[in-house]
Amino acid sequence: MAFGWIEEQDRARREAGLVRVLRPRPAASSLLDLASNDYLGLARHPEVVEGAASAARTWGGGATGSRLVTGTTALHAELESELADFCGFEAALVFSSGYAANLAAVTALAPHGSLVVSDAGNHASLIDGCRLARGTTQVVGHADPDAVRKALATHDGPAVAVSDTVFSVDGDAAPLAALADACRAYGAGLIVDDAHGLGVLGDGGRGAPQGAGL
Repeated sequence: MAFGWIEEQDRARREAGLVRVLRPRPAASSLLDLASNDYLGLARHPEVVEGAASAARTWGGGATGSRLVTGTTALHAELESELADFCGFEAALVFSSGYAANLAAVTALAPHGSLVVSDAGNHASLIDGCRLARGTTQVVGHADPDAVRKALATHDGPAVAVSDTVFSVDGDAAPLAALADACRAYGAGLIVDDAHGLGVLGDGGRGAPQGAGL
């Protein structure tokens, strides 16, 4: 069988207890969900729900094309402008998911010949972004700016450090100010995933980088 190896891998994963099973949840439940990332409860906020319904009635249920062709609407432009203003940045770009955003950011900002210094505790999306990047990835100890400095000191070309701001598994925060200092010292870029900081940390919820003075 052409794909017999898939069955063999599946069997090995099941025997090792590594198969995850999806558990669909109902629309309404009396259970208290402590695993959600919806920290602010916005997913069911009446204004958010009505806004989504109103947008679907006005714009339809799909983008009809890629962003570069026909898929960018006035809603995209408005949202990106408001996000940029809120966070204090020149511009913003909205993706279909945080996972897609991380893949795009790391691969775009780590060119051929670059060094990518990745925190050992990074989210899978950042890890996959490092794997897809054209540079060389070096994984360093968790939340260790000194290790980042040592890694950057060994490389003469373009370099970036990659880290979550708040690590979703343990809930600890990256030493952003120290990481930024390390990157400045060696002319390197700093890419951070603020999925668990934006809306919660910083002045008015403007995120962990803003809270760290970056």
